[in-house]
Amino acid sequence: MIQASQSGLKKNRMDWALLLAVLVLITIGTIAVFSSVAVLPQQARIIRTQLIAIPFGLTAFLIAWSLNYQIYQDQWKYVYGVILLSLVAVLMFGVVDKGARSWFRLPFFSVQPSEFARIGLILVLANFLDKRIGKIRELQTVLGAFALCLPVFLLLIKQPDFSAILLTFPVVLIMLFAAGASVFHLGIIVGYAFISALFPILWTIITLNPELLDSALISYFFHLSDSWLSAGLFVLAVGAAAWGMWRVSVKFYANVTGIYFVGAAVVLMLGFFSGVMVKNQMKEYQQKRLEVFLSPEADPRGAGYNLLQARIAIGSGGILGRGVFSGTQSRLGFVPERHTDFILAVVGEELGFWGMMLVNGLYVLLIGRIMQGARLARDRFGYLVNCGIFGMFLVYFGMNFGMLLGLTPVAGVPLPLLSYGGSNLVATLAAIGIAQSVYARRYALT
Repeated sequence: MIQASQSGLKKNRMDWALLLAVLVLITIGTIAVFSSVAVLPQQARIIRTQLIAIPFGLTAFLIAWSLNYQIYQDQWKYVYGVILLSLVAVLMFGVVDKGARSWFRLPFFSVQPSEFARIGLILVLANFLDKRIGKIRELQTVLGAFALCLPVFLLLIKQPDFSAILLTFPVVLIMLFAAGASVFHLGIIVGYAFISALFPILWTIITLNPELLDSALISYFFHLSDSWLSAGLFVLAVGAAAWGMWRVSVKFYANVTGIYFVGAAVVLMLGFFSGVMVKNQMKEYQQKRLEVFLSPEADPRGAGYNLLQARIAIGSGGILGRGVFSGTQSRLGFVPERHTDFILAVVGEELGFWGMMLVNGLYVLLIGRIMQGARLARDRFGYLVNCGIFGMFLVYFGMNFGMLLGLTPVAGVPLPLLSYGGSNLVATLAAIGIAQSVYARRYALT
């Protein structure tokens, strides 16, 4: 029986469907990148980086696949230490690009530590949740998980790299949900995140519509973050409102506990201060991206240009597309950032509707096979690791595709395996290698 199992294992150490999806996506992505940079002055550098990243990435994939994934659980402290040291080092020795200090500049290519930090954080968090699975329903476990992530998030804010946080935060929630955390506790965290994002969004809406400032109440709200006095008065008002609502509720429902009102007030206060911090840390180009999300037609020749041109490019592809290397919107430079954030616009224009459906189908296959690997994992740690990698791809795909539909902000989010980006490609293939390691050892004895 053992020999039969081992024989079956040798035949199935690789999830070939997953590997096929990865290789086809890399092929389509590389062709789309080459086509999109045809008229760019940095064409040679981009092509060189892409050709260097592919063998590096495949090597990282093979190494991660060959290693027993359980080694990351044994050495989680070192993994966590490397994450923090790399993010601290980039703040000290990294170069500034587009307003963010996120890169190490090397002779032939650059390295973005946040891409690898996300994968390391998945491994560390999977170990944390696995060791505390018996207390997963307790709030302190959920808070402990976010306390583990907090140093990483703070270092990303210092760069600032908000897109990395937007990508990582939902992954943490997915892993907590997969581990069995209380939906109520997760709802509190989601509420806090929602409020943190809501304040900058509301302030941006007012900025886009200055006539709203004619209202004294809206004007006061808009200037809440201008001074500590205004912020303090807001906190007092929230506290007083929570106390008043509790007193009124007690008259109708005698058994109402005040902890819920206190909790709601604390979440609102913390969300407010987090929103203020986000607003103060946002660079001008990041503020423009938020404005594009809220009103892309307001500045069609400026901030909204990228999104509108990307949609035109996809629409011009029709059913069958214009043909490989024959796109006009993308190749002639009408779509900025077409080789990174808007690579789907190139695919849509040159390969058409069927090309987009092929890419979507390959991503569904990739995500589905990673989730299948989670179901077959031999231990809880492997299950949680694959759930985190599944969440990472799901969020990447949802945010990048959502940008084109206007459902998510243009946040500088590439599409893994398709978009240009050496660090992203190598980190992505390493993550897939780890997922394959979980799959390969689903029946392993060692």
